[in-house]
Amino acid sequence: MKKLWGGRFTKSAEEWVDEFGASISFDQELVKEDLEGSIAHVTMLSANGIIGEEDAAKIKQGLKALQEKADKDELSYSVKLEDIHLNLESALTDIVGPVGGKLHTARSRNDQVATDMHLYLKKQVKLIIELIEEMQTALVEQAEANVETVMPGYTHLQRAQPISFGHHLMAYFWMLQRDKERFTESVKRINISPLGAGALAGTTFPIDRYQTAELLGFDGIYENSLDAVSDRDFILEFLSSSSMLMMHLSRLSEEFILWSSQEFQFIELDDSFATGSSIMPQKKNPDMAELIRGKTGRVYGNMMGLLTVLKGLPLAYNKDMQEDKEGMFDTVKTVIGSLKIFAGMIKTMKVKDEQMEKATKNDFSNATELADYLSGKGVPFREAHEIVGKLVLACVQKGCYLGDLPIEEYKEVNTLFENEIYKVLDPYTAVERRNSAGGTGFAQVKLAINKAKSLLKSEEHAV
Repeated sequence: MKKLWGGRFTKSAEEWVDEFGASISFDQELVKEDLEGSIAHVTMLSANGIIGEEDAAKIKQGLKALQEKADKDELSYSVKLEDIHLNLESALTDIVGPVGGKLHTARSRNDQVATDMHLYLKKQVKLIIELIEEMQTALVEQAEANVETVMPGYTHLQRAQPISFGHHLMAYFWMLQRDKERFTESVKRINISPLGAGALAGTTFPIDRYQTAELLGFDGIYENSLDAVSDRDFILEFLSSSSMLMMHLSRLSEEFILWSSQEFQFIELDDSFATGSSIMPQKKNPDMAELIRGKTGRVYGNMMGLLTVLKGLPLAYNKDMQEDKEGMFDTVKTVIGSLKIFAGMIKTMKVKDEQMEKATKNDFSNATELADYLSGKGVPFREAHEIVGKLVLACVQKGCYLGDLPIEEYKEVNTLFENEIYKVLDPYTAVERRNSAGGTGFAQVKLAINKAKSLLKSEEHAV
């Protein structure tokens, strides 16, 4: 196939220059979307008398034959034909003859590729939302099984207060819920049709952009042809939402890595999501969690890369915008893989509840309970805080914990202390009593789990 712009040039580019400028090595990912867009386009051309019905039928037949080949992964591509659009046009012409050249009437590769990416992201975002829900379901199931599993809660990676393990897991449910909402809200900006905007200025042909938008399942069209072919905000928004999602997955990865270590021993990951060492027989490494933590960086990089590409571009289309696809494809693959892996890790992990509970009894994370106890008896909280701080210091100096001190020593510090403090100091009691809305109290965790279940069920029916 000759270059579409060959008439203007006196010589061809060298082969290595063609290879540098070609995008077919990665934009073949858009083959199904490109064919969908072409079928809608030729349907519209025929309906509006721009090409004859017979020619349109022949072109459609050829496009459907290409769809069948694409489904079977039987299409081959050439760097000489640059991109997915020219490769498919060449393949179409091989099937239907010169009439295949009429398909590009009233269309540019600029609006064509933009349409492809809108169609592609719409499908991928729908899948990502479904996978987020799968991971949320796994979190809810583990949280429900561990409502009364008590563990140390941390701030600054120092033991702070005992909490419910179910409560800890549910924190990530709500993070994922916000991620899901961001992806869901982005669909209205993805689901807009640029098709018919042409290269940048529209077309003289009497096309019906609303018809192609409807055929492709779009909610509407871009109102400005320049904006239609140059907008990549919808990809940036996807990359931004993906970056926040991966940040949340990375944080949970870090927790899994810590919790499964010999130092913590709070959980054990299933063998399916761990690897060994080539030299140390005893090792069981949380490699999948580490990989997700590491892959977060590449998703951030993809977002920063596209922001940098776009920041200095004048309207409308520029060749720089060819750099919008690889980062998008890579992010889709990374996010989908990470969500699938994480759902599996959560479902199959073994929770070591006895080890968690043991950890809450060998620290001072119950100190706040004593301060609250005194405060409840009328002692100003700041004064209560100081009293308990001195008791903690005394324990540190003696090499014991608050529960080990005899009641006499407590009364020496403040006569308001009674024997009931030993129950107050119990980690289980400490967690159970924190019944404020959204707190770690068992009743509150159960309420949160029931709310999450209802939310997932309602969203399932909405889809």
